[in-house]
Amino acid sequence: VLSRPDQVNSGILGQGVSCWVFFHGLFYVGYFYVGNMVVFYGSQTGTAEEFCGRLAKDAQRYGMSGMSADLEENDMSELPRLVEIDNSLAVFCMATYGEGDPTDNAQDFYDWMQETDEELNRVNFAVFGLGNKTYEHFNAMGKYTDKRLEELGGRRIYDLGMGDDDGNLEEDFVSWKEQFWPAVCEHFGVEATGDDTSIRQYELVFPTDINMNKVYTGEMGRLKSFETQKPPFDAKNPYLATVAVNRQLNQAGDRHLMHLELDISGSQIRYDSGDHVAVYPMNDVSIVNRIGQILDADLDTVISLNNLDEESNKKHPFPCPTTYRTALTHYLDITNPPRTNVLFELAQYATDPKDQDILRKMASASPEGKGLYQSWVLDAQRNILAVLEDMPSLHPAIDHLCELLPRLQARYYSIASSGKVYSNMVSICAVVVEFQTSTGRSFKGVATNWLKNKVVVTDNGHKATVPMYVRKSQFRLPFKASNPVVMIGLGTGIAPFMGFLQERGWMKEQGKDVGETILYFGCRHRNQDFMYQQELEEFEKVGVLTQLNVAFSRDQEEKVYVQHLLKKNNEHLWKLIHTDNAHIYICGDARNMARDVQNAFYDIAEEVGGLTHTQAVVYIKKLMTKGRYAQDVWS
Repeated sequence: VLSRPDQVNSGILGQGVSCWVFFHGLFYVGYFYVGNMVVFYGSQTGTAEEFCGRLAKDAQRYGMSGMSADLEENDMSELPRLVEIDNSLAVFCMATYGEGDPTDNAQDFYDWMQETDEELNRVNFAVFGLGNKTYEHFNAMGKYTDKRLEELGGRRIYDLGMGDDDGNLEEDFVSWKEQFWPAVCEHFGVEATGDDTSIRQYELVFPTDINMNKVYTGEMGRLKSFETQKPPFDAKNPYLATVAVNRQLNQAGDRHLMHLELDISGSQIRYDSGDHVAVYPMNDVSIVNRIGQILDADLDTVISLNNLDEESNKKHPFPCPTTYRTALTHYLDITNPPRTNVLFELAQYATDPKDQDILRKMASASPEGKGLYQSWVLDAQRNILAVLEDMPSLHPAIDHLCELLPRLQARYYSIASSGKVYSNMVSICAVVVEFQTSTGRSFKGVATNWLKNKVVVTDNGHKATVPMYVRKSQFRLPFKASNPVVMIGLGTGIAPFMGFLQERGWMKEQGKDVGETILYFGCRHRNQDFMYQQELEEFEKVGVLTQLNVAFSRDQEEKVYVQHLLKKNNEHLWKLIHTDNAHIYICGDARNMARDVQNAFYDIAEEVGGLTHTQAVVYIKKLMTKGRYAQDVWS
């Protein structure tokens, strides 16, 4: 038996004496990690990663050893060799991003699947996809991974699961999981241990001889990275941009629409019109303090949560050592409703048997339990604080709560400026999220309320800062400036088009032949939501904007939407699309607006172009394939 290699960084699979470990695409044999299930995740917002962790943890209840693995950190070309381990199983939790695209960390794996002709030799696999039905390419990555692994010779252990974030993603996952495990048991001849007790993944350690210079205070990766900034900047190394401008865009109405400008001078960050900026927000301090108060915890205690599995590549659930206060403020999601696995694990801490039963019921797959979780947690928008407040007998250990809560994720915004015009500034426009829940509580969106309070210069003279990085997008102006551009935006969906207009104006100044530039913008009221009104009217005045069409949906008795304005100009639009090679861009709400606009284009193709409905659908699909019909939408 070989000794453990010093440089191995992540155990993947193995059983008995023969155990394989990925290390930069190489395998080592040893006697140091015993496992037979690996769960890979392709995750953009952290949900797929969270689901992976839950599946790996569940494996212990079936006498198996599992681990969660980042697709980006493993050389997946070694996947065929998994058959060399007895009873091995690869599970994939695959989120779909944008227009049917892989997540950032799954891009290399996706490329490998497309290009490889390697035989998978009947590698056992299962796939759960995470998607949203309001998008055109629902669960494209989950479907492709499931289909492609089978084509390459993999053996599907259980049917593809498809979660729908427009419905109830948590319920979809729990329902799939309830059927997945019996299929695994049947295939491998294993049985559930019957042990439903809580399984801890991490142990609480109080560091001795604490050097506060070695305690994390909100950094995403490298310790002290906010004090000594080093490019390149990305998700694990965000840039601390100063807030140069923070102004309210509307003067009336009960909503707060805001425009921020982040100074990126000296960062070496480059961006194009249409890219996204990711920001890492902080949780509301009052919620953090209230959780500490209810749990009677000293939030400034320095702690470390260390993985009980020493071979796991995930040593801590968040950067450690740190304090409970930092974890709850920077690293953990305390605002969204907790998922069912959190409720199940917390049930043991309720001293009232009725509270225990309610929590366990909501975590079950029974119709009654699902209904209760939907109404009491999701519909009521109860976050973890609300759960603790409404169940007075529930007093979990704060370290266990910190282990269970998912990571606080970066928030993405379409950049509202052009990198060619403003190379040292990134603009954001957003609407502050705040509403009353059915329990009478005020729900405040984490990022938008945090950004709203970012005053340019604080009372002590310090400049407000925002940890951020840029994510590249496929939402791009045409290569030829002479191509006409038709932009359709709703509300804050105006953002990328501000960048497009700035860039088209810059091109005109360079003496380039710039084609027609047309904007259709929709909002509720002219005097409340007409974002960037002055700037847009100025763009029209100087000829950068050929045509400005605005639909104020609620300023008259009969509602008027952007799709109505599109149909009014149907002949001109058809000429631009069919004859002049125009590019169409849509940004905003995926559930209603994007679908209604697409239907409007079908109608134009039928009424003006003389196509049948089937031909019109094919026509628009071809525009999408050619990159002439692009969408940057969210639900």
